[in-house]
Amino acid sequence: MKRLCEARAYSAKPVAACYWASTTDTPELANLTQDINTEIAIIGAGFTGLSAAHHLAKRGADVTVIEAEFPAFGATGRNGGFCCLGGAQAKNAQLDKRYGKVQRLAYRRSEVAAVGLVKTLLAELNLQADTHSSGETLLAHRASDCDSLKNSRAQIKEDYGVEALFHSKSELRQLGMQGPFHGALTIPIGFGLNPRKYAYGLLSSAVKNGGKVFVSSPVIDLKKAGETFRLTTPQGSITADRVIIATNAYAAEDLPDWMAGRFMPLHSSVIVTEPLTPKQIEAQGWSSAQMAYDTRQLLHYFRLMPNRQFLFGMRGGLFSTDRSEAAIQKLITRDFHTMFPAWKRVKIRHFWTGMVCMTRHQIPFIGAIPNLSGAYAGFGYHGNGVAMASYAGAVLSDLVIGGAPNFERPKLLGTQPPKFPLGRYRRHLLAPAYALKYLQDL
Repeated sequence: MKRLCEARAYSAKPVAACYWASTTDTPELANLTQDINTEIAIIGAGFTGLSAAHHLAKRGADVTVIEAEFPAFGATGRNGGFCCLGGAQAKNAQLDKRYGKVQRLAYRRSEVAAVGLVKTLLAELNLQADTHSSGETLLAHRASDCDSLKNSRAQIKEDYGVEALFHSKSELRQLGMQGPFHGALTIPIGFGLNPRKYAYGLLSSAVKNGGKVFVSSPVIDLKKAGETFRLTTPQGSITADRVIIATNAYAAEDLPDWMAGRFMPLHSSVIVTEPLTPKQIEAQGWSSAQMAYDTRQLLHYFRLMPNRQFLFGMRGGLFSTDRSEAAIQKLITRDFHTMFPAWKRVKIRHFWTGMVCMTRHQIPFIGAIPNLSGAYAGFGYHGNGVAMASYAGAVLSDLVIGGAPNFERPKLLGTQPPKFPLGRYRRHLLAPAYALKYLQDL
C-alpha cells in the first residue's frame, strides 16, 4: 500500500483531541481475522462507504465494509459538521464551458438533492445528530465583497431554485452575527450536525440490515483474478464480486493503481471552545445558530453549536508533522481571536486536523473505474463531503446493483479525473497556490 502523505497523517495523532469523539461512543467492531467471501466489498467506513453500505444492505445485497482504523476515522469523523451545498470547486463558467449549461444545472440540483438525502436519512433512521441552522450564511470579510454577494442571488436562484437573502452590516448585529463582516448572504439550504452521530447511524443501519463491517484491518493489496477481486489485510482476506473505493483523501496510490495522481489531500483544522456563557455571547454579539463561513479563498467556517460551544475551522497546511501542526494551531487560534476578540480568554478545549480531497478537474468523481470491470469509486468532495459523500454512496449503490437508478447522477460526476503533475511530489504545487490565495484574501 503506497500512501502520499507522511505516516503521521494516517495515525491517530491528528485526531486525538477531536471534539466529536467526546460526544458519542465509537462502535465496537471486530478485526478481519479470516478469509471471507462477499458480493460487494467497500474499502473505507466514511460517509461514502457507509452510505453505500446502508443503501446496498437495505436492498438485500451481501455487502462488507473494511476499514483501516475505526469507523469515521478520516474526514467523516473530524469535519465541521456542515451539511451544505458544495462538492465541486469548479465555477459555473468552467462547468458550462466543459459540459454545457444543462449538465451544470443538473449537477447543482444534485447538491440540493444531497442535502435532502441527509435530512431524509436522519428522519428515517431516527437519528439525533444535534442539528441546527436554517441554511448557510456567507459573510463578506471585505466591503467590496458585498456587491458580489448581492449579484450572486440571480445565479443562486437559477442553480438551486431558492431565493438567497442579503443582510447588511447593521442587520448582522440584529441577527446575532456581529463580527468583522460587512454584509452576508444566507442560502436557505443546509444545516449543521454532529458528523459522527450521523455516520454511526448509517453504520448501525447497514449492520442491522445484514451488512458486515470490519475495523483495524487495512487493505494492503487489491488484485483482480478472473471475475473476482481479492482484498488482502494483515490477518485475513476478502473475495468479492465487486468493490467500491471510498477512501477519499486517505486513499492509497495503488489501491488500485488507477488512483495514483488523481487526488490531492488538503489540510483543514478545527478548534472547539468551552461552553460559552450568556455574558460571553452578549459581549461578542454572536448568538446566531447559523452555520457560517467567510468569503476568503482560504476560508474560515464556524458555528455556535446547540450546547453553546463554538466551532471554528480553517483551510491551510501542507504537511502533517509535529512542527507544521503546532504552526497551524497557533495560526487558527490567532485568527479566531482576531475575528472574535471578546472571546480571547475563552478556553479552547479541542484542536484537531484532517484532510479533505481535491481533484484536478475540481469536481467529484462518482463512477466505475475505467478498465477494471466491477470496481467503482467516489471521492473529491473539496471539503463539502457531509452531503455530497452521502449522495455519492447512494449513487454508487445504484451503479453497483444496476438497473433503474434511485438517485440521479449528472454525467459530469462520471468524468474521469485527470492526474496531477509531479506524481508523489504533487503536494508541493499547493505552496504557490496557497500564497496566491493568501494575497487574494487581503
